[in-house]
Amino acid sequence: MPLRHMAAISQRHAVLPPRRAGRIARPGTGRVAVMAAAGAAGKPPRLEGASEELRAAAAQCLDWAPARRRVRAAFVPVLPTLDHCLFKMAPKGIQMEENFETNSKGVEIFWKSWLPREGIATKAALFFCHGYGDTCTFFFEGIAKRIAAAGYAVYAMDYPGFGLSYGLHGYIANFDGMVDHVIEQYSHIKDRKELRGLPHFLLGQSMGGAVALKVHLKQPKEWDGVLLVAPMCKIAEDVTPPAPVLKALSILSCLLPEAKLFPQKDIGDLAFRDPRKRKVAEYNAISYTDQMRLKTAVELLKATKDIESQLEKICSPLLILHGAADMVTDPHVSEFLYEKASTKDKTLKLYEDGYHCILEGEPDDRISAAINDIISWLDSRC
Repeated sequence: MPLRHMAAISQRHAVLPPRRAGRIARPGTGRVAVMAAAGAAGKPPRLEGASEELRAAAAQCLDWAPARRRVRAAFVPVLPTLDHCLFKMAPKGIQMEENFETNSKGVEIFWKSWLPREGIATKAALFFCHGYGDTCTFFFEGIAKRIAAAGYAVYAMDYPGFGLSYGLHGYIANFDGMVDHVIEQYSHIKDRKELRGLPHFLLGQSMGGAVALKVHLKQPKEWDGVLLVAPMCKIAEDVTPPAPVLKALSILSCLLPEAKLFPQKDIGDLAFRDPRKRKVAEYNAISYTDQMRLKTAVELLKATKDIESQLEKICSPLLILHGAADMVTDPHVSEFLYEKASTKDKTLKLYEDGYHCILEGEPDDRISAAINDIISWLDSRC
């Protein structure tokens, strides 16, 4: 039975599509959803129109942060020329700052800020948690600029092992430990003089939705709202790996934690509805696109199980946005999250025919509508 669009939105309740009995596992759900949760994986980038120098840069080993930083620097001049609305239509005059800071655990973290134009009062601060394999220095740049232009201070960081932060590329040794890195970094930023007294919101996309929920669960009184885009927070029972398989994976991950052995599909075409934007995504050259490392896979599975057991504890104002045709993270899981969350201030919106990357991979008008929905929700609470 096809998934029907839910158009009506309510702060306190939403009309949800019916559940499907005996649902067949869709490509990209279950194990693939946990693995991929926002990254296009598998094939080396084709980089249509790129110079040989850029192709060579993208082809090098990116296991460690120095190489990723060199590659990112090589691609920065090209980004404004890419055929994507997030680059071509980005607001001008946004104040930006990039930083590398070594935290209490000795890990060098990259973070970036986008502030409103000079003279525009800041309404609140929004802190972003990116998806698996992703970084905060590519598509999110354009998203952040639009939100900053609406009067918000936007902050984002790369988790250890992702983007420009230190650590083995694509490796999550402990999901809760990664969440603690996020809490420490964002707590440090929230202490900045210019943010004191302002509301603080979390925005998590795909696997970043799981990160944002974990942050909220650990700090239930520290956030004025949580915004989730296609969140990874539960695996449907009909596609959960059998217990013997999970046990075998867990044992093997202890022996070969960093090994790239977890089977993985290229989900780029499932994540991006617009094939032209799918090609642009290949220019995110420092994203992790290899097979998932064993320990990472086990940690993501454990994290979703833990989050699922605590959904009733979600007490912050909640906005959930999800593509109704998402084949990477199941929109019915967002319905489950919406139903279970204890907060009375909750909004769920499903976008008809929308794929996983509703902020990056849809037609231009849909991307703008989704970003405007985020801004409108924030405006109503600031």
